[in-house]
Amino acid sequence: MRRFVYAASLLVVAACSTPAPVEPSMDTGAIGEIGDPRNRARVHTELAAEYYSRGNMGVALEELRTATAADSSYAPAYSALGLVYMELRENQLAEQNFERALRLAPNDGDINHNYGWFLCQTKREPQSIKYFMQAVRNPLYATPWRSWSAAGVCTMRTNNLKDAEDFFQRALKLDPDEPQALLQLGQIRYRQGSMPEARRLVTRYNKLVNPSAESLWLALRIERKLGEYVAERSYANQLRRRYPRSPEYQALQRGQFD
Repeated sequence: MRRFVYAASLLVVAACSTPAPVEPSMDTGAIGEIGDPRNRARVHTELAAEYYSRGNMGVALEELRTATAADSSYAPAYSALGLVYMELRENQLAEQNFERALRLAPNDGDINHNYGWFLCQTKREPQSIKYFMQAVRNPLYATPWRSWSAAGVCTMRTNNLKDAEDFFQRALKLDPDEPQALLQLGQIRYRQGSMPEARRLVTRYNKLVNPSAESLWLALRIERKLGEYVAERSYANQLRRRYPRSPEYQALQRGQFD
């Protein structure tokens, strides 16, 4: 399974609320002078989150350095630094910052989630589950379904489909439209031979978000198993048009469906 990105849902930079969009050209220097140190740290961490979402890691780092200089005990800033360094593939720095964030706020749901995802991305999947479970145990954690879903993804990477299925079902119980839980549970149902249920799940996924190469490939193979060749060709055309360089399209060209 390729790297799984929780765009705008799992990789949440700050544990605080997301700010209103900030124009990249905005002069934020004066903002850091307003209010107490904790408020300055919060504001600069929120700004970093916005730049992170735009892919501007350099400015995000600058904002986070300002945040930690304002208040060196503000845990979400270190969690955000961990995510930025993770994106830059500076794994040692990422881990140091996640660990510092956890020392400051060991029960914070977002921080535990983010560190769990880092461990999963650095091939320490079994270790990651501990942090996802710590996140969901926090009654104040706002989005537990994302940690159940992430736990499922990381468990699938160890080929433990039974536990992964349970994690995805827990995610969908809390949020029936959690996209990756739908897609990955669809993958499990396909492996189990439950084609109608696999079809329902992947169709729901494709309606909720922009279809991925993975979801189109799954849908194509489901229709092939069901003998629906018109639908199969439709998905094949979408895969060719949208993702001509994807491994899934290359597998289609080779006729390697399973």
